[in-house]
Amino acid sequence: MPKVGRQTWVFPSAPGVIATGTVAGKVESEGPLGACFDVQITEAGMQGPSWEKDEQALFYRAAETALRKANLRPQDLDLVIGGDLNAQLTGFYYGLREIAAPKLGVYSACSTFTESVAVAALALEAGFAERVLIGACSHNSSAERQFRFPTEYGVQKPATAQRTVTGAGAAVLSQEVAPVVVTAATIGEVVDYGITDAWEYGAAMAPAAAHTIGAHLTDTGRSLADFDCIATGDLGRMGHALLRDLLGQAGHDPGECLTDCGLLIFRPDQPEVMAGGSGAACSALVTLGHLLEQLKNGSWQRILVCATGALLSQVMSQQKETIPSISHAIVFERREVNHA
Repeated sequence: MPKVGRQTWVFPSAPGVIATGTVAGKVESEGPLGACFDVQITEAGMQGPSWEKDEQALFYRAAETALRKANLRPQDLDLVIGGDLNAQLTGFYYGLREIAAPKLGVYSACSTFTESVAVAALALEAGFAERVLIGACSHNSSAERQFRFPTEYGVQKPATAQRTVTGAGAAVLSQEVAPVVVTAATIGEVVDYGITDAWEYGAAMAPAAAHTIGAHLTDTGRSLADFDCIATGDLGRMGHALLRDLLGQAGHDPGECLTDCGLLIFRPDQPEVMAGGSGAACSALVTLGHLLEQLKNGSWQRILVCATGALLSQVMSQQKETIPSISHAIVFERREVNHA
């Protein structure tokens, strides 16, 4: 498996995305991409005994959907890779404990989805696995009490705040022929611009996205024009505007190809979405439910998905620490499949 430059892995075997499963919460289902998701939750409020158990159920349902669409059983999997925003990754480990397969829990905050894809593609490329299930989940109410204040507390949020996406996305990656493949991954570095406000995720994460996009272009010799779409994970309106400024300062003009999953998943006029979406499920839902469909139907040929994660914790925030961030990028491409 060749490595190019300093941070980019290239996958010559091009592992395929053979099936996806997406489950969206009520607010997400009412957004502009609602029809793109396999399962839309229509009821508000707690469905089970706790928000955390609700989140675990979302992850299991997404994984179950992906396996069903791939016509696979848990015993057909060599590996399961994924994560969430809860301490000790309980969304992943508790939610998928009934799927009897070897597991690797990973954490890069809201960039956990692309980290999962990168590690899965690495295992497939190296021959350590033939089929890997990946995924990520998050829940607005469980994440709020992990990182800020419980939703029941009713804290007023500024316009720069973002709504943690409630939902889960899962996919089966394999060496089988598929219309969408993974061809490269650029592993991000931790970037810290000194942001300390836990409501300013977009400002904290935009520099990490700019750094990873720049690293990918340097490592591969590509330009922004080589992509039909470059989608960041969770910057929202504030972070997206900052990213455009940072790319411009570096001599790049993203034009219309640059978008953000946190902007796409909600309408600006939806209640309590503030500057847009965030959360580990944000990039997972938008990528698996919407972006990859544009590759499948031939609208696009190559995209770069750069999920972004703010690496804070409640404890570090209380200790007046800054918010370091990271972004991992995945190149998805269209492949023609001959069914003859």
